[in-house]
Amino acid sequence: MENMLSVSHLCKDYPSFSLKDVTFNIKPGEIMGFIGRNGAGKTTTLKSIMNLIHYENGEIKAFDLDMTENELENKQRIGFALSELNYYPNKTIRQLMNVTKRFYKNFDEKKFDEVCKLFNLNIDKKLEELSSGMKVKYSVAIALSHKAELLILDEPTSGLDPVSRDEILDIFREIVKSGDRAILFSTHITSDLDKCATNITYIHNGSIIFTGKKADFINSYLFVKDKSKNKSLEKEYIACKELDDHIEGLISRENKDIFIKNGIEPVEPDLEQIMIYLERRDSHETFAL
Repeated sequence: MENMLSVSHLCKDYPSFSLKDVTFNIKPGEIMGFIGRNGAGKTTTLKSIMNLIHYENGEIKAFDLDMTENELENKQRIGFALSELNYYPNKTIRQLMNVTKRFYKNFDEKKFDEVCKLFNLNIDKKLEELSSGMKVKYSVAIALSHKAELLILDEPTSGLDPVSRDEILDIFREIVKSGDRAILFSTHITSDLDKCATNITYIHNGSIIFTGKKADFINSYLFVKDKSKNKSLEKEYIACKELDDHIEGLISRENKDIFIKNGIEPVEPDLEQIMIYLERRDSHETFAL
């Protein structure tokens, strides 16, 4: 099995938004961060993958099997969670587990108890009593207990405090360590990707602008801080902004010599800087306060 998930030419139309030719693959052992601004199409893509919404065109395969034709079989092998658990808030984790396990032929209740203990998750607590971090751990515990090979998670770290986020990312790294599982998770928290992602898929206004190794994505760009405020160089930036004492912005790595010749030394960017300036490229708002 070359790919655990293959999304090819996915298109979905709404009156005011469209997914346009979305294509990417995930291999065993990978953690793919699915990034983009709010409203870029992340959740729509994930719901399409899970056949929760109708899409107009495209092909989606999980474990080399067509997702539509083999939906029940594939979903036995996928752990999926949207950004917020809000169903049956007055039920305990144990009660929810007793309902959920009926849907999975390989559900291992003993494994669930072991994972909950590992996560310090009290299974006699009601869902409404759980913190956001504990809800994510509950979703992961369910996935691991029915032996899910692919986890698809929508904004799993959104709203978590830094300590809880770090714990969840440690869990993600542990899950894929054996090389036979993979994780796709959407996020706009770029520091999470710095810590655990092996791959990046970047969606912008419904279109994929990059998919591949995280290192390749970062290595395509450099960050510049020009204290001389050389206006003649502005056309060489992908996007930039002028601050009180300097101009800063993102450049293509292939343009670095232009800046070096002008006495400006570009530096390696982080994911947040790349995302900010790629998005800024298409939106140059002027604010009047």
